[in-house]
Amino acid sequence: MRAVLQRVDGAQVEVEGEVVGAIEGEGLLALVGVTHGDGPEQVATITRKICELRILDGERSVLDAGAQVLVVSQFTLYGDVRKGRRPSWSGAAPGPVAEPLVEQVVEALRERGVTVATGRFGAMMRVGLTNDGPFTILLEA
Repeated sequence: MRAVLQRVDGAQVEVEGEVVGAIEGEGLLALVGVTHGDGPEQVATITRKICELRILDGERSVLDAGAQVLVVSQFTLYGDVRKGRRPSWSGAAPGPVAEPLVEQVVEALRERGVTVATGRFGAMMRVGLTNDGPFTILLEA
């Protein structure tokens, strides 16, 4: 499982012109990708990192700041461009495997008291954000 975390001052995701998820103020946009073999251990690691990394202003975590998180599924995090001119998506888990794991990340964040907004799995989404810093980190579990 991979996640790209961007520290933001507000973010939203739209599907067909409709805002389906948004956060306001200080928080994180978490783009989450799933690969073959991912399971509960990877969900726990990614969730813990999203909650506890001290990457918000003043070296605070999401839990410290009471910040919100926008989670967007992102199979392209497993795109392989080492050969040729077209990415290979073979490293990305198929939708029926990936969707429940992304949802488990969302639920685990909520269980820890984090306010979470989401995109729509499998949809063509438009993500808008105000990157704060800019500050972007790649997590791998």
